[in-house]
Amino acid sequence: MERVLAEIRRLITTHARPDMGTSIDGLLLSKVDSAAPGHSLTEPLLVVLAQGGKLLMLGDRAHEYRAGQYLLVTATLPVTGHFIGASARTPALGMGLVLRPAAIAALLLAAPARQWSRGAADLPAIATGTAGPELLDAVSRLLRLLDYPADATVLAPLIEQEILWRLLTGPNGDMLRQIGLADSGLAHVSRAIGWIRDNFAEPFRVGDLARLAGMSPSAFHRHFRAITTMSPLQFQKHLRLQEARSLLVARPGDVAGVGHLVGYDSPAQFNREYRRQFGAPPGQDAARLRADADPIEARYLP
Repeated sequence: MERVLAEIRRLITTHARPDMGTSIDGLLLSKVDSAAPGHSLTEPLLVVLAQGGKLLMLGDRAHEYRAGQYLLVTATLPVTGHFIGASARTPALGMGLVLRPAAIAALLLAAPARQWSRGAADLPAIATGTAGPELLDAVSRLLRLLDYPADATVLAPLIEQEILWRLLTGPNGDMLRQIGLADSGLAHVSRAIGWIRDNFAEPFRVGDLARLAGMSPSAFHRHFRAITTMSPLQFQKHLRLQEARSLLVARPGDVAGVGHLVGYDSPAQFNREYRRQFGAPPGQDAARLRADADPIEARYLP
């Protein structure tokens, strides 16, 4: 296992870019030499760490994972986290694979004889686990294709299928299967999550979101909280504040205007909730972010 992790570390070090992109569609690589906290909106994703560790917060719940372990995210979620012990000498190294519903559904259909569990309706949308030898071997072969782009076009989708299969048949398979099932609770709640993400500055009624998800208000609220660990209003607040933080880097002198853009009618409420979320008032936090900003903005895996 250590030999495979060493190869994965080498390949990530060789091919990682600040924007995390690679020549293989859906494959992301991350090399981070700072333990500074970060806030992001993550999409459904598998992350495998090859070096270092990360502590991730979703709402009030903590998830920690380290080298040889994976993070599984099955919905769009606003998360906060920091890498553990990352430095220039020992950067945190990880790979990410975007989880596509069509690819997962195809595997479920390809094995009709298998008695797939539909899983519980209230499964959370985030979990960690140990990356077994078979999963790590498939990850290393996928990364190896970065050195052979002519082969990647044909072989990368096949190895992606293998990685998904290892997850589907593993201890968190029920979580992943929810992505591929069109009528799962996750699929229904994801419609509401998508609406909030695209309209985070707009007020809403929970009853309207419940109808969008095809659920009763009580069932929708229960499923939403189980999946995201937050209420819909808390989820919206996290999105508003993360967007405000991004805008303030470019517009540090327009705190009230930025607050209004993301949906706050009250500047006092915006300042209060921003400080509670990020530990400093908006203007002060924006000035620090601008002072710490790199010439090339780096992205990080959750």
